[in-house]
Amino acid sequence: MPFLNDMLDETSRKRLEQQRLAEDNAGELLPAEVPEPNTIESRYRFDVNAIMRAVRGEILGQDEAVDAVERMLHIVRADIADPRRPLHTALFLGPTGVGKTELVRAVARALHGDADAFCRVDMNTLSQEHYAAALTGAPPGYVGSKEGTTILNQELIEGSLGKPGIVLFDELEKASDEVVQALLNVFDNGMLTVASGERTYSFRNALVFMTSNLGARRLQSFEERRERFPGKLFPMPARRRRDKLYQMMERELLRRFVPEFVNRIDTITVFNWIHGDVVEQLVDLELVRLNRRLRKHSVELQLEPSVRAHIAREGFDRKYGARSLRRAMRHRIEAPLAHFLLTEFRSAGGFQSLEAHLKTGKVRFRAVANT
Repeated sequence: MPFLNDMLDETSRKRLEQQRLAEDNAGELLPAEVPEPNTIESRYRFDVNAIMRAVRGEILGQDEAVDAVERMLHIVRADIADPRRPLHTALFLGPTGVGKTELVRAVARALHGDADAFCRVDMNTLSQEHYAAALTGAPPGYVGSKEGTTILNQELIEGSLGKPGIVLFDELEKASDEVVQALLNVFDNGMLTVASGERTYSFRNALVFMTSNLGARRLQSFEERRERFPGKLFPMPARRRRDKLYQMMERELLRRFVPEFVNRIDTITVFNWIHGDVVEQLVDLELVRLNRRLRKHSVELQLEPSVRAHIAREGFDRKYGARSLRRAMRHRIEAPLAHFLLTEFRSAGGFQSLEAHLKTGKVRFRAVANT
C-alpha cells in the first residue's frame, strides 16, 4: 500500500519536525496570561511587560522598532483598537539582516510560545500578476474557485479569544499591484474575500506586519556620508537624523505604492544598520540559541573572550547584518564543534560543559569542570 506508507512517512516527518521546533522553543519566557490586578477589563489575556522582556532579549540595536512594538501591544492589550480594521498594521523598513523578520518571530515566540506561530506570506512569490490568485483565490470559472483556497492560514491569522493572530507580508515591495490592491482592502476593513466570494478571511483580530528593503541603498549611502569627513566631525542631532531618514523612506515608498496604501499603515519604522558596538552581544545571543539546540545532547558551550572577539571581528559585515554573523558562527563554531562531538567528545554522564578557545588562530574545544 504505497499510499498508506507515504501517509505514515509524512506523519512521522511532521512529528519529528514538531519535536525539533519544540526543543528550539524550550526554556523561553512565556507571558503571563492573567491580567494584572486593578487594571481595566479586556478580552486579551497577555502581559505586555513579560512579552517585551523576551523581545528585548532577542532584538538588539533596534530600540526604536522595539519601542514601537511595545506601544502597539499596549493599544491591543487595552482593547481600544478600531474593531473594523486589523488591530495594527506596521511596516518595517531597512537593509537586510538587521532584524525586521526576527522581530516578528520574537513577538510570536513571546506571545504564543512558538517563533513560527504566525502566517508568513513571501511576497516574492506573488511578484507577477498571474500569481495573485495564490492570495486572493482563483476567480470564478477557474480551477479551485469554488474551494476558495489561498496561501493564507486562517487559524494563525485569527488568533484566539485572548491573544491576537500575527501576519507577516515579507518583502512587500516585490508584490504585484493586484496583491497590493487586495491588501489595501484588508487594511481598510479588516476583511479579505476571495475572488469567487466563497470564503472570507478576517484580519480584525490580527497584528499585520510588513517588511521591505525599499531605500536600503539610499540609507546605506546616507550613513556612509555621516561617517566620513565632514559628517563625522559635525554629527547630526538624533532627532534631525531620524526626520531625515523618514523623509527619505517616505519618498521611496511613494515611488512604489500609491498614497492611499501608505496612508493606511499605522506605523512605519526604519531599522538601523548593525553597528560594531552590539556585535559581541549578538554573538552571545547566537550562543544562547546554539546552547538551546545542544541541550538535547546534555552539552553546553562557553566561549572564551578571545573567541567571542574573533567571531565578532570575522562576522561583522554591515552590508549583510546579523546574517553575516550567523554564517561566521556556523563556519567558525558550529562546524568544528560538530566534528569535535562526533570524533573526540566522550560523555562523562550528566550535563557536560565545553569551552571554545583559540589555538594557532583556529577554534578548539575542551571539556571544563561543572561548578
